[in-house]
Amino acid sequence: MEGPLLRVEGLLANLGGQPILRELTFEVREGERLGLIGPNGAGKTTLLEALAGLLPVAGGRITRQASFFYLPDGIMPWAELRAGELLSTFQSHHHREGQERQMLIEELDLGPVLGKRMCELSKGNRKRVLLALAFLTRAELLLLDEPFDGLDIHQTRRAMNLIESHQAAGRTFLLSIHELRQAEGLCERFLLLVGGRLVATGTLKELREHTNTQDGLEEVFLAV
Repeated sequence: MEGPLLRVEGLLANLGGQPILRELTFEVREGERLGLIGPNGAGKTTLLEALAGLLPVAGGRITRQASFFYLPDGIMPWAELRAGELLSTFQSHHHREGQERQMLIEELDLGPVLGKRMCELSKGNRKRVLLALAFLTRAELLLLDEPFDGLDIHQTRRAMNLIESHQAAGRTFLLSIHELRQAEGLCERFLLLVGGRLVATGTLKELREHTNTQDGLEEVFLAV
């Protein structure tokens, strides 16, 4: 495939007549783990919704060369379905093998919750089921909003390992991550969003050079 999987040029979005995304230009490259970071209210979720086509844009262009799946944060779809039924439905719909479903159950430790309805699950358990659904799709590009929110340290590490293994198999990720240490440990390149504006982009090394510091991502972000 020639060119990036996703290219955004001069993206504008408004809410209630007020600008919330301001002339964003960036690209998502095939096979990368791209981190979308910024403070609360920076526009990270808004950007993902715009990329997924859920939010009308006021200007600019979004060019996609790949199928994608968007997993929002804080949702509870199919509330009355049991987790196991939902996983089986996705497996069938996306023509996945039973072995692939079982592997996700094991990797995300979902065995104990398969018989529970989605509305009965804790935030962390529900998040892991939803992550499994995202991985069961055949989308080449996964847009994940706060994929580790509600997970403990062990669950987060398992989810990170899963993302890395799926990337190695050819998938691409755009990840909105609030916890900068998690982002630093997982992502290869970063988009720094503040007030709806893209203030910096690059690898940690490139961002360090930009800010003339050798500190971690948190300190680099504060410097930017």
